[in-house]
Amino acid sequence: MAELTALESLIEMGFPRGRAEKALALTGNQGIEAAMDWMLELLAQKQREREEREEREALERERQRRRQGQELSAARQRLQEDEMRRAAEERRREKAEELAARQRVREKIERDKAERAKKYGGSVGSQPPPPTTTEPGPVPASPSQEPPTKREYDQCRIQVRLPDGTSLTQTFRAREQLAAVRLYVELHRGEELGGGQDPVQLLSGFPRRAFSEADMERPLQELGLVPSAVLIVAKKCPS
Repeated sequence: MAELTALESLIEMGFPRGRAEKALALTGNQGIEAAMDWMLELLAQKQREREEREEREALERERQRRRQGQELSAARQRLQEDEMRRAAEERRREKAEELAARQRVREKIERDKAERAKKYGGSVGSQPPPPTTTEPGPVPASPSQEPPTKREYDQCRIQVRLPDGTSLTQTFRAREQLAAVRLYVELHRGEELGGGQDPVQLLSGFPRRAFSEADMERPLQELGLVPSAVLIVAKKCPS
């Protein structure tokens, strides 16, 4: 009868019946106090285990946050170095084009001088000496004026339209992977898209096409985005 009274008392205190019965059995039916001590110790143990688990999870989250921060910092550094390298290459290319343009102008001036000398010599009836007319004759420099039939582009200009109506424009190497464009967008987009936290989906303008993860490893040249292209940004749907 005492066991039944102890069980009823524990149930009346709010303890589940199954737990109260287990506590009485494990404490040798020594009464309410022993059963309560056992149940309270069990609750305290579970509380300690939960706190330890939460502490481990918090430490792991902090490690992941720091690791992601380091990766993002390294990505920004690589992007800045790439931008500086592209700027230097662009300056060298512009200088080379300027020198080539000056050379073409000089060649044209020389040809014009030769033609005027030839016309002037014929009008006065004098026999123009062959060396004079033929010397400037290595005029087959004319092919230099003809534009190349096909130009190989080593750079491409990408315009990225964001969902809020703004756009980003950047020049990339033709052989860079599409992942470089996505990284550039994630680093430079505004807070309305998540401030660089959520991944984005890249779409082509026309015809409309969603680029896959496999496309991210393909060069821009291979994807038909050279010499220029317009891409559209959308939030990436969770799989």
